[in-house]
Amino acid sequence: MGTIKLMHAKLHRVRVTEANRHYVGSITIDRDLLEKVGILPLEEVEIVNIENGNRWNTYVLPGEAGSGQICPNGGGALLCQPGDILIVWANEHCHRSEVMSTGHRARVLIADENNHPQEVFSQTLTPDGETLDYNGYETANGVMVGV
Repeated sequence: MGTIKLMHAKLHRVRVTEANRHYVGSITIDRDLLEKVGILPLEEVEIVNIENGNRWNTYVLPGEAGSGQICPNGGGALLCQPGDILIVWANEHCHRSEVMSTGHRARVLIADENNHPQEVFSQTLTPDGETLDYNGYETANGVMVGV
């Protein structure tokens, strides 16, 4: 079996604070948000604007910690405007056989209207014989809050 692409981190319902088309590209995101889900500076992310359906890929630049900054730059700035709500996620390539034997965990952050963490949890795949169990909302302390 080969490799598969799985989500490993997601910022859900973050609001665009500014859009700067005169930048060389990327999206600038509050460093605290990145760290909470494990997205690295320069990592490629996929983005969907849930206000208008626009989708694009770019790389991440860290913004000021605690600022709530979400700023699409370059061409991405043309696909949204301040106040739009985005979903930003990062994927990783995994060996299917390893996922089937050891599982997988993705970190998810749901933001409030000011781009501060409202909830942070894990979505997991847990091996169960020949299949995987999906657990949708496992909090940091292991409590399942909405499977």
